[in-house]
Amino acid sequence: MPSGRIIPILQQPPSGVPYERAQKHWRVSNQPSFESSTDPDALWAEFSHRISGQARVRVSRDSGRNYPQRYERDLTRDRPSQPAAVIIHGVDGACRTLCLDFDTSKGGQEAVDADVRALTQWLHDHGLKWIQDYSPNGGRHVYVPLSTPMPFHTSRDMVTALSRRHKSLDPTPHQNLRHGCIRVPGSSHKSGGYQKLEMSVRMAQSVFDSPADETAVQALIKDLDPEIHSMEAEAQTEAVLAISMSAPGSRMSRTMTVLASQGIYDSARYSSPSEARQAVVLAAAAAGMNSTDIDRRTKDGTWPGLAQFYARYSPANRSKALHRDWISAQRFMAQSRGKKSVQKTNTSQPSTQGGRYKADISSAAAEHQFIRSWRTALRIAEPRYGASKVGLARRMILRAIGEAAHKTESRIVEFGVRSLAVASGVEPTTVAAHLRALRSEPDPLIAHTAEAIGVNADQYTLVIPSHIEEGANEISWRKGKVHAMRPAFRLLGMPAAFVYEAIEHSPALVKDIVAETRMSRSTVHEALEILAAWNLVRRCENGWEAVASTSLAALAEILGVADFVADQIHKHRAERAAWRQWLAQRQAGPLLLLSPGDDYPWEEFEGPPDEWTLSDMMLRRAS
Repeated sequence: MPSGRIIPILQQPPSGVPYERAQKHWRVSNQPSFESSTDPDALWAEFSHRISGQARVRVSRDSGRNYPQRYERDLTRDRPSQPAAVIIHGVDGACRTLCLDFDTSKGGQEAVDADVRALTQWLHDHGLKWIQDYSPNGGRHVYVPLSTPMPFHTSRDMVTALSRRHKSLDPTPHQNLRHGCIRVPGSSHKSGGYQKLEMSVRMAQSVFDSPADETAVQALIKDLDPEIHSMEAEAQTEAVLAISMSAPGSRMSRTMTVLASQGIYDSARYSSPSEARQAVVLAAAAAGMNSTDIDRRTKDGTWPGLAQFYARYSPANRSKALHRDWISAQRFMAQSRGKKSVQKTNTSQPSTQGGRYKADISSAAAEHQFIRSWRTALRIAEPRYGASKVGLARRMILRAIGEAAHKTESRIVEFGVRSLAVASGVEPTTVAAHLRALRSEPDPLIAHTAEAIGVNADQYTLVIPSHIEEGANEISWRKGKVHAMRPAFRLLGMPAAFVYEAIEHSPALVKDIVAETRMSRSTVHEALEILAAWNLVRRCENGWEAVASTSLAALAEILGVADFVADQIHKHRAERAAWRQWLAQRQAGPLLLLSPGDDYPWEEFEGPPDEWTLSDMMLRRAS
């Protein structure tokens, strides 16, 4: 019988027990009681779901250095073979367990041991129970289960304040609402070992079965008041983002979108989470959203930052509270503008591109047929580009040009490198280099027909090489429109975009996907794993098929792609404005062509009617 069964105490010592006696209690009763306490598979199966805020896990493909969102998948009882970290916060923006990560890189082993001892002494003094594990490199994790889920802004402040007391404590897991994660008992370590429990399994189970009550947690927070107030004072002295209320029918500002998704607000502007919450609802209402639109985003994980502001309400009353806030926002805007209703839905189609030269084809149908035949020619010629990083980028840029042709209903395309960069996910300078290579190759698929001048970009014309023209006209056209880089694939990766395209309209076997995409079998398998983790594809009788019920646009919102692309669009706007100013200072009469006019709305060229197209969604969200 294991020595740990000598004193079968199944709970931590009460707060009245001196800490030294408590430590002795731990040393005796924390010896492994079950074989599973040294079995990583059993530890993972038992504790991963207990610690995580939602049933999602991220797997590291670089030996535990990074846990990218693209490798996130459903959390199961089966332990991943690679290092894996569970997501700490739920889609409601709250955590069920405080996860305190002590890192030996911050002061060494002695600092970690001293900090963990001081922290557990503090928890013991307040009558709280905890779970401990350790990694092969000497790091420690301390977990405090909570009876009441803690909103992100509270746990962030609390853990950050604790990190000021304990220098080896890394507050990062609790500082990011979307990406905060932690390795749990049983998780593989980059050294080849795994995260081991520092107590018996039975004792750890008992701690989870009797989590910290709200009164004890509030006492902890009260004790941290000096550090929290110091943090707030420092935040008020820093430069803060200007948050402006959107006009009726306009888009939410990027700052408000970040507040809704991340839950981080400026305490100098908002004195409480309630004020920050109302500001988000007001901005959303001003942007034309109804309470159902907002409520959906708080429940599907799109806006966990806003969701955690409603954590003080019971789950049954959160939607009602949000609706009341929305009604208040409507009333406020009506009073401030003297109108009974301020809701407006922006359904107008974006303006399409003018150009220096119009296609000399009078029939739009003829242009449509040509573009679809060109797409078939692209499929035939695509093997020449291969599956290298450069090859995939060029294939995506050609798709972006084809998408542009669909938008303008013309084989002649005059979209600048910035527009193509947003559509393809490739940097503008790299787009320019790829365009030069594409137009210079033998039997090109695009021809450079006019140089850039003034505010007009280089002009390209779609070309079907003569040696594949007959084949392109005979092969049946593929269903649907040609897509460039659609929103979600900015994060899920370019290989995933091509694999999804290959099975989007009809199921396919892996060998067929490999043949279609020209990528290696291992790359295809990895892409399918990523797509399946986000419920975009699933296995079926005929191999793999797309899941029609999963919206790529909604997934892109959940992944937070909008923030990155909004930054890109704002940067491009500033560059475009500077360029136009430079032209205006140097223009001499009509020597420079400024068609289609001084108000050239280049940023609207990405606005197709297809909801799945990257730039359309991003431009709707960018302010």
